[in-house]
Amino acid sequence: MIKIFLDTNILVDLIADRKPFSKHAIEIFRSSGKNKTQLFTSSHSIATTHYLLKKYVDEKELRNILFNLLEFLHVIPVDLDILRKGLRSNHKDFEDAVQILCASSVAGINYIVTRNIKDFKTSEIAVLTPDEMCFNYSLLQGYNYIKKCLF
Repeated sequence: MIKIFLDTNILVDLIADRKPFSKHAIEIFRSSGKNKTQLFTSSHSIATTHYLLKKYVDEKELRNILFNLLEFLHVIPVDLDILRKGLRSNHKDFEDAVQILCASSVAGINYIVTRNIKDFKTSEIAVLTPDEMCFNYSLLQGYNYIKKCLF
């Protein structure tokens, strides 16, 4: 099973249905329902997603959506150790350092998925965009999609 850490922008794309990005976010979440992947994110991403979307989605509805989303996600807590390591890290952006460190805390994590690849250059974990994730692992339309593209 593939272990994927999702950056905040993937959660926002999914909930806000930001086109064209939501298509890939939906497929990634769908793959977890088919037991192809395990999805991880940080507690910081859940809080930030709420903060970003509360201007556009009714509070009660947004809380309900986030609550239901937790069924698909393993949430990595941002603890004191991660904060200290993030503040001392060589990563340019503190928030991205926290995300990378949360992902690194998952044994056997395969990928970080984000639309913000440039800020994850220093990650020890392979970083993919959502469309790369879907294409590389046949999550978008399965084997026939890959076959059609190659032949």
